[in-house]
Amino acid sequence: GCSSRIPGYAKCDSLHTTHGRALSFATGLKVGNPDLDVVVFTGDGDAASIGGNHLIHAARRNINLTVICINNNIYGMTGGQISPTSPKGSFGTTAPYGSRDMPFNLAELVSAAGASYVARWTTAHPLQLSKAIQKGLENDGFSFIEVVSQCPTYFGRKNKMRTPLEMFQWIKDNSINKRRAEKMEESELEGKIIVGEFANKPHAELTANIKALAEENSDKPLAIKSAFEELD
Repeated sequence: GCSSRIPGYAKCDSLHTTHGRALSFATGLKVGNPDLDVVVFTGDGDAASIGGNHLIHAARRNINLTVICINNNIYGMTGGQISPTSPKGSFGTTAPYGSRDMPFNLAELVSAAGASYVARWTTAHPLQLSKAIQKGLENDGFSFIEVVSQCPTYFGRKNKMRTPLEMFQWIKDNSINKRRAEKMEESELEGKIIVGEFANKPHAELTANIKALAEENSDKPLAIKSAFEELD
């Protein structure tokens, strides 16, 4: 999706995977090479729909990956279809009369699944966002940073925000810090973007658990080896 262009602007080795499977590739890469720092760039459709199951299980396992999810509330590269995060009532090519689906709250979803660090910021919060990404990189576990972003090409045109500046201003005006939001009524938060940290709870990480398991059982013969010896 749109987020897949980001590695081209980063000074690092990159792997462009099949749509929706970025976390599967990243999991295999990290388990096989636990000393690597693995960062995943993904989008709302890629992570929450096509790869939704991979997302919740990567969070559950708390594998040491840093996931930066660019959420523009629509499928921006494939024609403007409604995505799992599109606000109820918003318009897209697959919802000409407005979406009737309830959107995922990605930060809450991933936090509930077991991620050890979760934050949400927007393109209007560059300083807070950069600090959250740094925290994610330093966290020894699954880190998920959601970045609410504008898509003027499809979401903006179909939802009466025709310029990037209009969308940027709307995002900025409708963002509320999580601490403030916790003191507000649910009705007051309708249509708002809650930003801040949603989880910061370090706990056992997958590759460390695998390493410990291997060390504990290094002197034990594998059952499959015994089976082959019996065939001899």
